[in-house]
Amino acid sequence: MLRGNALRRCFSSGSLKNVTEELIPKLESILGVENVKTSASVREHYGHDESHFRNYPPDVVVTPQCVEQVSEVAKFANDRRVPLIPFGTGTGIEGGVNAIRGGICMDLKAMDEIKELSVENFDCVVQPGVTRKALNNFLRDTGLWFSVDPGADASVCGMVATGASGTNTVRYGTIIDNVRNLEVVLADGTILGGTRGKGRRPRKSSAGYNLTQLFVGSEGTLGVITSACVKLHARPAFISAAVCAFPDVKSAVQSVVETLQRSIPIARIEFLDSAQIEACNSYSNLNMAKAPTLFLEFHGSAESEVAQQAQFVEDICHSNKGSDFKWSTEQDEMNRLWTARHNAWYAALSQRPGRRGFSTDVCVPISHLARVVDETRKDIDASGVFGTIVGHVGDGNFHCIFCVDEEDPKERAAVQQLSDNVVKRALAVGGTCTGEHGIGMGKVNYLKEELGESTLNVMKALKRTLDPNGILNPGKVLDM
Repeated sequence: MLRGNALRRCFSSGSLKNVTEELIPKLESILGVENVKTSASVREHYGHDESHFRNYPPDVVVTPQCVEQVSEVAKFANDRRVPLIPFGTGTGIEGGVNAIRGGICMDLKAMDEIKELSVENFDCVVQPGVTRKALNNFLRDTGLWFSVDPGADASVCGMVATGASGTNTVRYGTIIDNVRNLEVVLADGTILGGTRGKGRRPRKSSAGYNLTQLFVGSEGTLGVITSACVKLHARPAFISAAVCAFPDVKSAVQSVVETLQRSIPIARIEFLDSAQIEACNSYSNLNMAKAPTLFLEFHGSAESEVAQQAQFVEDICHSNKGSDFKWSTEQDEMNRLWTARHNAWYAALSQRPGRRGFSTDVCVPISHLARVVDETRKDIDASGVFGTIVGHVGDGNFHCIFCVDEEDPKERAAVQQLSDNVVKRALAVGGTCTGEHGIGMGKVNYLKEELGESTLNVMKALKRTLDPNGILNPGKVLDM
């Protein structure tokens, strides 16, 4: 739900007639008639992501074919003061692409080239239409892979824009750790050839301000990312996966803490609470114990190495009352387990057919993780609302997934209160209101408490400098 100034400044697509009469001919001259769409069905499709927020259709959807067209559209939109919203795959869950003030939605899927691959330098350059699965399929025979895996088949540049992470973060880092350079189109149409310099791909640099990290997580509010040079990793020779059930949340999270304290190079360590396990059993046809459960994965250069890692973690889990520790190197079994984990969102929604998904995520210091997760689970149970908890617990990051009846104001209010409570707990222990989903529409009001007024004012000053007319994805991240 929009609040405050953001709500008052929203306008409907009633402006479509004027937009059609004044803007469409110019956009068609830039992009071609076939790449400019104004039908109601197309606009509805681009008016939302996977979140629970209501649909806000743009006035027009355009599909540029190259960075020069992106630049021309941006310049035109800026001159006419028309909102411009970049669109990747629409897999976000914070309303980051909803056109809350109408305007132009820029679908970047046609720019889908992998422009350059350097096996020797462990990196490649991709356009915004390239998804993580498409990139890894392309890399299949190179011995390399792109590690950032948020679950959904998001576009790589969209992941940069939202500051994504995912299941592999504990070993390989978030997207911010895996970006070396960006090409960005600014609000006035200026093509920033490289945030580290055009064509440059250093593994590190101390040359000037770190503009690359400025645009990571900016959610389309500072510029349109039109290519990214991303870091690749050597594909592990051996992989094993394991699951282990626990009597309670605290025991499971304590096992995570001890695993990290012993510097075991674990690749993935995911938590699913008992409600989520029950949903996954039903949705993915599994038969796991209905209990708080860890999903783990180990990478190594030798089979003995991953076996040793698994043994170390098994001992830790058993010392914390973990039971039925099962691990495997069989690819089909591992795929089945991780597919179930990645389908957690849809599994939870399947438990309440016809309802919309509402997800929130926070990240807290590891030392507070067990208590915050436990208190959150008790809060959900006391509310009577159906909800599950999953998390990238190796990073202190966890998500709550709720199923909301949009027609029931009491249930909507109850879920919003649960979400607010999760954020308050996270902030109280030195955490953040979002570990990877981003701010979008839903978490704008938390930033002042988390960052402080002075830091927030610096962000607003940067926004005004790079986007003085406020056309880039307005109403997202900052309340301006």
